[in-house]
Amino acid sequence: MTMLYFFLWIMWFVLLFRVIGDIFRDDRMNGWGKAGWTLFVCVLPFLGVFVYLIARGRGMGERDRRQMQQQEQAFRSYVREAASETPAPERTSADELAKLAGLHDHGDITDTEYAQAKAKILASH
Repeated sequence: MTMLYFFLWIMWFVLLFRVIGDIFRDDRMNGWGKAGWTLFVCVLPFLGVFVYLIARGRGMGERDRRQMQQQEQAFRSYVREAASETPAPERTSADELAKLAGLHDHGDITDTEYAQAKAKILASH
């Protein structure tokens, strides 16, 4: 029986902290609303938490989802920025000649254009 009480006590604190975290996470609620809900939850904890869950419980999931999406978006933009900061490997003349040969073989450039571009690559390196 002691383990059951201990489990319920821990579960109560998890629920209490989740509600208090949701109160302060909600950007749409003004300061007075946050103060009122916090006071209600702290003065009458059981009643305050249950009333909060009934009154604002549906929005808790939406706020969690929105925060997770913002965090994921921030992470993805960070990864993109970090990836773009790494220098691109330098292209060698062999790479450029191989690309040029592929264009010529595919028929995208003529023989004259190929010869001119090849001479330009070989002259620059």
